[in-house]
Amino acid sequence: MAYDLIVRNGTVVDGSGLPRYRADVGVRHGRIAAIGRLREPAREVIDAEGHVVAPGFVDGHTHMDAQVFWDPLGTCSCWHGVTSVVMGNCGFTLAPCGPRDRHLVMRNLERAEDISAAAMDAGIEWTWTTFPEFLDRLATLPKGINYAAYVGHSALRTYAMGERAFEQAAGEDDLRAMERELRDALRAGAMGFTTSRSPSHETMDRRPVASRLATWDEVRRLVGVMGEMNAGIFEIAGEAVGRTADSVEGLREYHVRLRDLAVETGRPVTWGLFSRREAPGIWRSYLDLLDETAAAGGRMFAQVHSRALTVVLSFRTNLPFDRLPVWRDLRALPLAEQARRLRDPELRRRLVEAARERDQRRAIGAEPRAGSYEWIFVMDTPDGPHRSVAAVARERGLDPVEAMIELALERDLERFFLQPIANEDQDHALELMKHPRTVVTFSDSGAHVSQIMDASLQTHVLSHWVRARQALTLEEGVRMLSFEPATAWGFADRGLIREGMAADLVVFDPDTVGPEMPEVVNDLPAGARRLVQRARGFAATVVNGELVLRDGKPTGALPGHLLRGPLARRE
Repeated sequence: MAYDLIVRNGTVVDGSGLPRYRADVGVRHGRIAAIGRLREPAREVIDAEGHVVAPGFVDGHTHMDAQVFWDPLGTCSCWHGVTSVVMGNCGFTLAPCGPRDRHLVMRNLERAEDISAAAMDAGIEWTWTTFPEFLDRLATLPKGINYAAYVGHSALRTYAMGERAFEQAAGEDDLRAMERELRDALRAGAMGFTTSRSPSHETMDRRPVASRLATWDEVRRLVGVMGEMNAGIFEIAGEAVGRTADSVEGLREYHVRLRDLAVETGRPVTWGLFSRREAPGIWRSYLDLLDETAAAGGRMFAQVHSRALTVVLSFRTNLPFDRLPVWRDLRALPLAEQARRLRDPELRRRLVEAARERDQRRAIGAEPRAGSYEWIFVMDTPDGPHRSVAAVARERGLDPVEAMIELALERDLERFFLQPIANEDQDHALELMKHPRTVVTFSDSGAHVSQIMDASLQTHVLSHWVRARQALTLEEGVRMLSFEPATAWGFADRGLIREGMAADLVVFDPDTVGPEMPEVVNDLPAGARRLVQRARGFAATVVNGELVLRDGKPTGALPGHLLRGPLARRE
């Protein structure tokens, strides 16, 4: 029997965690048809000699809702082995929302997720109002990878309440309107419902995003809809308690609310979890909450990162000083003119003095922030180790800000600096990754596009934790990136190499796979900028049985699917 595609001579790491083995993988009609020594012909053959053949990776925490409209390939995620993503996290979605009210949705996204309103305005043809209409539109878009979508609380609120969503609690009529749309969204294939109660999520005019105006009773009613329908995952960007050592008051009460919500509704509850040096040990209480909820009969899992959550600083993107008066004037100039003026000793003296001030606008989310130069690092390689700016300043006998200026000028202002804001202790990061109730994900792909570059978290697992540190076996690393997130989000036919499963596959060299250095490009609609980061070591990426990337380059195939949620799959 002939195949559409055969991946020959590879070492199969099948996603289960079981030991690797040599085999060919045959694909027909987008599915894995056979595994073994295959002698039949195929329309296309990938020679995987010396390479690992693994299931495509799954990322459960992205914000690619807008990007999918202008980037069919799904960059940067696709470059790092990701073949399926879940978008619509943290309550931020483009639907429900009619074309006349799209400014309300953009208001929620622009600062909280660093997605350019100009890019959204230029890059999205708004043809929907309801969430089912939005999903139908997604299904028609050309896609290189697979997408699934939550429905977001901020969008539900603005759909039901308009401007009032940013000002007040919902009334009974508002709640009923949100419940109706949520039911329709779930029936159409929404993966679930998401919200944010995080103080990190603000609008450009420094107001809370719409979901933060909701009472907890409003959240309970909406999650209760999923309980009644026995469908969907609840994802929450959580409250501020426990983020600093002096903000632990109310932590237990918040944990009890989350636990009871999971138990009462019967729906899985998930949220992001990081360790933070300003709140040592608090993250362990969140791990305890996972076990406590399971013991009480609820389902809950945490989403964790594979390294520090790090702001990428540069003169080409953002610096902690950009809003200070002297710096603001400089940073408004073209980059070449900035470089010329930075060589003026008097201006440098004024810049160093100004950098000791504090910006009046509080940094939120992944925005650069004033902080210790012991915790700002020079990024000369993707993997590190990286030296601190403070250490370089001591060597050169300079103020740290002047050292940053000198370091940047040495690379024509192209040099990057890293500012970790969570998961600073990598031993803690590893412990979080290995906990049985956590899932390694949380790239935030599609968001924070000029602030962070975490679409490479999957290749970091393989290059750092598997190859360099040997803290995980290759089988453990692949399982973390494929089977575990696929199972957590209910993708029953993905995340494993088994006959009958969807043929989402990656072929990579375990000795070289890893992230490359980031770059700054202006490839978004309206010329908006973003950070991009490619990967090395991938020979092929296959989605639904078609070769999408060969040696990191697109083939032109766009076989990605919309992955609808459980109610739509049942019908």
